[in-house]
Amino acid sequence: GSFKQADLEDSQVVYLRAAGGRYGDMMGRGPTNEEGSMEKVNLADKFSLFAEIYVPKIVGELNDQYVKLVRIRGPYVWHDHENEDEMFLVIQGRMRIEFQDRTVELNEGEFLVIPRGVEHRPDADEEALVMLFEPKSTVNTGNVEHAYTKTELERI
Repeated sequence: GSFKQADLEDSQVVYLRAAGGRYGDMMGRGPTNEEGSMEKVNLADKFSLFAEIYVPKIVGELNDQYVKLVRIRGPYVWHDHENEDEMFLVIQGRMRIEFQDRTVELNEGEFLVIPRGVEHRPDADEEALVMLFEPKSTVNTGNVEHAYTKTELERI
């Protein structure tokens, strides 16, 4: 089915604050002050702005990390991130993350942190809506150059 704001519980509406008002400025929000700004981000609204699979979109940042949204369907490319940990939080649907020795299933509301250097491959039989928390330096395909590799990510 279609993902709507009504499908989210209050706990799934995310509030982000960025120091110095950078978030407000970069995201085209209203005026900010020296103390920074705090803007509500509605995940359903953000996911409605794109349909591409495996093309992460930046929706916020905190502590030198990006908060990204991505649609996952089908197997991704095997890769690792030499210097960055990566967190996958399933907002809607289900997915799995394959490792060389096991597979971890993630359902709505579940997350997994993958330590740096661990080879993995995200996969989903049906489309899953996922939030990622990653350092700004993280390249989506890690150590692998692939058609999925994106070096410039769109902010929505």
